[in-house]
Amino acid sequence: MLGFLERQRLVKKGLASSKVRRRRTESELMQTLENGAVTKVLIFAAFMAGLWALIYSEGGDQPSEKGLIAILIFLTALPIHAQSPYDYRVLATSKTSTLEKEMNQAADAGFRFSFVMGGETAVGGNEGVAVFTKTGDGGRYSYKLLATSKTSTMQKELQEAADAGFVYRDQTVFKSTFGGQEVVCILERDKDAGDRKYDYKLLATTKTSTLEKELREVGAAGYEVVGMTVSKTALGGKEMVAITRKAR
Repeated sequence: MLGFLERQRLVKKGLASSKVRRRRTESELMQTLENGAVTKVLIFAAFMAGLWALIYSEGGDQPSEKGLIAILIFLTALPIHAQSPYDYRVLATSKTSTLEKEMNQAADAGFRFSFVMGGETAVGGNEGVAVFTKTGDGGRYSYKLLATSKTSTMQKELQEAADAGFVYRDQTVFKSTFGGQEVVCILERDKDAGDRKYDYKLLATTKTSTLEKELREVGAAGYEVVGMTVSKTALGGKEMVAITRKAR
């Protein structure tokens, strides 16, 4: 309080400025230490100098060799702590057409598909929710979303998309506003992946014994299973839908 009154007296006499110098808060200081490139370099240089001085102060044989070994061990462990943070984008909508549009918008912004799940959320009701992870490769990936209650239609559309260069990424059951309960497949095309194409077979049955039999048959022909859901289809009722593929 006395310091404030003394400052006001000096300001009236013109011996001090009325402006108060902005002080750096503790949080700002910590942010500078964590994110400032120059600060990190200076801290790293100080650490290396201290390490080298510590090794030389102990004396002994071959201090230079010991110093180099210590530095190499430190540099080997450094990438473990230098990992960049992850960034995510969550997409949620009750319309499959909207979800596909938003997925490609996220891809253009440098995100890549990670997971999808259909279900009932607290606010949006029955929605399809997709999680994307930041990669920074804007424009590298494009996505196609297939949604239908008919397994025969899914088989046809899946193969057509595969012929266009798309590959299977994930599947879920999605209760949309207009289509009822549908099997939803997420397909991805990587423009940098080269010409990789697959033949797909979709298996749908209500009996686990039949599913095992059909999986063994396609497995013997070189197909691997990549995903499965249990859904209520238009013709088969509650079915297990498994998707398999074989590289060409």
